[in-house]
Amino acid sequence: MSTLLPIAKQFVNTVTEITPLGNGLINDTYLVATLLSPFVLQRINRSVFPAPEQIMDNLATLNRHIAQKSGASVKLQIPEILKTTDNASLYQDQNGDSWRALSFIADTESLETIGTLGDAEQVGFALGHFHRLISDLDPLLLHDTLPGFHITPGYLKHYHRVLQQSNQPKDRYCADFITRFQPIANDLENAKQQGLLSLRVIHGDPKLNNFLFDQHTHKIVSIIDLDTVKPGLVHYDIADCLRSCCSTSNPVGFDLDICTALLKSYLSEAGAFFTEHDYHYLYPAIRLIPFELGLRFYTDYLEGNRYFKVTEPEQNLLRAADQFRLCESIIGQETTIKHLISQLQNS
Repeated sequence: MSTLLPIAKQFVNTVTEITPLGNGLINDTYLVATLLSPFVLQRINRSVFPAPEQIMDNLATLNRHIAQKSGASVKLQIPEILKTTDNASLYQDQNGDSWRALSFIADTESLETIGTLGDAEQVGFALGHFHRLISDLDPLLLHDTLPGFHITPGYLKHYHRVLQQSNQPKDRYCADFITRFQPIANDLENAKQQGLLSLRVIHGDPKLNNFLFDQHTHKIVSIIDLDTVKPGLVHYDIADCLRSCCSTSNPVGFDLDICTALLKSYLSEAGAFFTEHDYHYLYPAIRLIPFELGLRFYTDYLEGNRYFKVTEPEQNLLRAADQFRLCESIIGQETTIKHLISQLQNS
């Protein structure tokens, strides 16, 4: 706490305790207790987000847009930006690291796994509601804080470059899987370039533990970790959310019951702005995202684990293999998933 105390006091002077919060793979996050209200303190990872001020600009734009909606129609709380004592959104320490403070949403919890189909329905509704709230926000008003993020062909090109230079032992399963399925890397980007899918504002990382459930009602009251909010395709969001929630272990697979509950609830909100092409590209997106993440994990392993935090050297290799097995499970259930999407589109 001693090293963090001077940083926390840049935002609130009456700090009483600082404890680690969450298990994110990118930023360092802490809960700061004060004599008044607790808040969340985060060090923004500059190696991932080289322009932290753009993140804060995006968050401010997002908050302003949602604040303009009538109160009853907004069913999610978005964390508020807390300014420094100098009225700045960021504090830069002596090491050049950028820190920010956000309001803490009390009496909530996040989940690491879906416990019930009700949980899945809550997640689907919350993401769909978030997308609906910002569906009229011009994506060009936002900075692209992560150029190339979720652009699968770019990850694939980077992988092929790394593959030629890496001294790490190669993994046959991962390498063969990438070779077999690399043609799907272009599915969504080609559709975007052809004008079939529209650029919208996306969350960028709507995995399960970025939704906060009220501890008493067990309804979702907030969506957090908004650093990756940027212009993009909502297909990346819903597909990544499904990947996070529907993935099973022992064996690794894709749970269709959870997918059904989540997607039905999502489209009850997002269907308000979905087009025929949006529906058509849902399955390609669901298939693509675990392939993309597996590709990123495997590339990071080959590069010596530069991006994702690891606790042992082969952790990213194991993560990659799990994502490719998940992708295989999705491909094996293609007919059923497409039938589900068709039913929801016509319901």
